[in-house]
Amino acid sequence: MMQPWFDPIRFGALYGGIGGGLIGGLGGILGALAGTLAPKGKGRTFVLGAFTLMVVIGVGHLMVGLYALSVGQPYGIWYPLVLIGGILTVVLGALRPTVRRTYEQAEARKMEAAAFRRA
Repeated sequence: MMQPWFDPIRFGALYGGIGGGLIGGLGGILGALAGTLAPKGKGRTFVLGAFTLMVVIGVGHLMVGLYALSVGQPYGIWYPLVLIGGILTVVLGALRPTVRRTYEQAEARKMEAAAFRRA
């Protein structure tokens, strides 16, 4: 087993608790924004960009966590990284196509309404 990168107890508590809470809160805010703005077709670049950024952050956490596991870091170091990374990657990665589709449907509704007004 290699030397721990950090104190596992402190890292697990602080990074897992505080970092996970902050990232979870940001994910909740992002979900609320997507649920509010996507059906109206507003904020597409910001919302989809934020989803992509959070997925990239999740993949980064997952890769570092799996590396920590592979080199024999203690549970308190690799687990918060893998947990946060796995949740961000799976949840936001799965929701991004749905949000994109909602934006496409909103755009189609706007185009149909414009065609209806011209006719």
